[in-house]
Amino acid sequence: MSDASQITRRAKSNLAFALRILPQKRRADMVVFYAFCRTMDDLADDPDLPSEMRSASLDAWQKGLTHGFEHPTALQSEVIEMRDRCGIPNDLLESVIEGCRMDLQAQRFQTWDDLSDYVWKVACAVGLISIRLFGCKDPASERYAVALGRALQLTNILRDISEDLDNGGRVYLPLEDLARFKYTEADLAKRVYDQRFLKLMSYEAERAEGYFREAAEALPATDRSVLKPARIMGEIYHRLLLTMRRDGFRVFHRRYRISSIRKFAILSKHLIAD
Repeated sequence: MSDASQITRRAKSNLAFALRILPQKRRADMVVFYAFCRTMDDLADDPDLPSEMRSASLDAWQKGLTHGFEHPTALQSEVIEMRDRCGIPNDLLESVIEGCRMDLQAQRFQTWDDLSDYVWKVACAVGLISIRLFGCKDPASERYAVALGRALQLTNILRDISEDLDNGGRVYLPLEDLARFKYTEADLAKRVYDQRFLKLMSYEAERAEGYFREAAEALPATDRSVLKPARIMGEIYHRLLLTMRRDGFRVFHRRYRISSIRKFAILSKHLIAD
């Protein structure tokens, strides 16, 4: 089993689950890409390493992708081979690294536009690479990938609020949105759960819903079939968002998940639908 396959199997993520539907060759390429993303994220988040070492590791990857790795690891060789064979723009891979680099230090995003730049790097760039690996041909698939990336990442942000606070005091919600509902960073740090918080979360959920709708509207008929993994991901995360809303966003008290049974039901539906 390759390094990429081992990383993907250990992760047990929603994306790894959705990749089951791909033809073998495209699945193998996506497994390599997923392993790259997972590795970059882990390098940025490793609590056992000082930030300087994590930054240096990300620098080494970025330099290697641009100028070549002097002594490439198995995963680095797999990524380079996949990139060159599939014609993946190197700047998109570098954007993923830059997004993970932003997580080295706890940041604050004043506005949605500020957060949107981060989201583009860690989610939309991932989507733009993925549609190339899926075999999309219609240029409209790029709009679909960007909108879906924003929807998925914002859903993640809402689900992981408490976990991010525990991980170095990270806050991804735009500060102007907190101010809009007179909810402060101190309130968030104390896990204050009141009407202000619920209004804030509903506001952000509506923003995510808007991107889910935009993705649905942008889905090109010509690429509908090859975008099955993305559509599965979209349905899983949309269901996650709906679950949080129905449950009153109790993100301080539980971590929301979609059960394996439900995910297999979604997978089966898409297998027989097209």
